[in-house]
Parts: sequence; C-alpha cells; structure tokens
Amino acid sequence: MPEVRGQLLPVYVMADESMSMNDCIGELNTGLASLHEALMAEPMAAAKVRFSVLGFSDDVIVRLHLADLRRENQLPELFSRGATSYSAAFAALLHHIPQDVASLKRDQFQVHRPAVFFLSDGQPSDDGSWQEPHRRLTDRGTTRAAPNIIACGIGDAEPGTILAVATHQDFAFVAIEGAQVGPAIAKFCTALTKSIVASGRSLTTGNPELVVDRPEGFRMAIDVI
Repeated sequence: MPEVRGQLLPVYVMADESMSMNDCIGELNTGLASLHEALMAEPMAAAKVRFSVLGFSDDVIVRLHLADLRRENQLPELFSRGATSYSAAFAALLHHIPQDVASLKRDQFQVHRPAVFFLSDGQPSDDGSWQEPHRRLTDRGTTRAAPNIIACGIGDAEPGTILAVATHQDFAFVAIEGAQVGPAIAKFCTALTKSIVASGRSLTTGNPELVVDRPEGFRMAIDVI
C-alpha cells in the first residue's frame, strides 16, 4: 500500500458577493489578506490546510482552489455583483468538494472532513429552492465527503436561515443586532484565522479536530429570538 504523504484539512470560504456587500467587500478582502499573513507565520499549521475561496451571487466564481497558502504570494480579491443565490453556493460545493477530496486522496493524502466557512449579509434571493442542494451536500449518506458548515450572518441575515445553513447549532453565528457590517466582517476573518490555525495545529498532534472560534461581537444563532 502506498505510503500516506500526510494529513490535510480542506477549507472553503464561501463568501457573499451580492451587491449588498458593495460597501464592505474591501473589509472582507483585507481580512482574507490578514488571514494569509497569519498562516504564513504558522507554516506547520498551514501545511495541513488546502484553502479555497469561492464568491457567490447569481452564480459562483472560484477565486482560489485548494491552495497551499505557503506557496501563494497573495490571495485573490472578491467583488460585489448580482443577487444572493444560496442554491448556486451549495450546488457549487456539491460539485467541487467530492472531486477535491478524491483528488487529494489520489495524491496519497489522508483527508479530514472538509470545513466550509459560509458568510452572508442577507436573505437568499432564491428562498425555497436552496434547501435541496444543501440537504444533498450535508447528507453523509448521499455525499461521503459532506462538509461541516460554519455559518456566519451579518447585516440583514436572519438567525433562522443561518441556523439552517450550519451543520450544527454550535456552528451558527450572527452579528449582534446593530453591529456595523464592516467591523463584523473583520471579526469574522479574525475568528476564521484562529480556527484554521488551531485546526491545522491539531493535525500535527495526533488528536485532529475542527476548532470553531466564535467571532467577537457575534452570538449563537440558536440564542436569538
């Protein structure tokens, strides 16, 4: 049997690129750049992660695909455009994740269950049709590589929707009511960085786990009534 080259955690950032993000997309790009810088300072943790960035609006654009961040000079930028199709987001993940996991396995890596960090500032423009691709994506009987989804809502995102997107109630967060969207995005990126670094470190210890860090200024969606 071929020797395993190492353990990897595929991480996907699925970011809302709808027009409502226009005034704060710069904060998101700045936050992702800071994440890249932090991972460069944690080479052992970064080595355990393959990082993808996807932007969704009417459709999904893959901005970065299965990258080893130690080998990236900079991350691509996201741009605001179009509506907020959750169906497109989950259909894209349903397409890419099984293929990506299979590809990494062919390269002799042991692959841990992927983690998706989902960020949206509003309600889906296709309300009522996104649940089916989401169900297929997260059903481990249907999709063997079904990911853990950590969902964060800012702006006009409703707690119930964010709770439905997350694969566990402890993975669903919404910004505190009245919080400004730009600073909330920055805090999301800080928590994302901490989670990826801690999860990557855990893969080097023999006790691998997905570490989910609640963003400062967010509360659990299950607690909002």
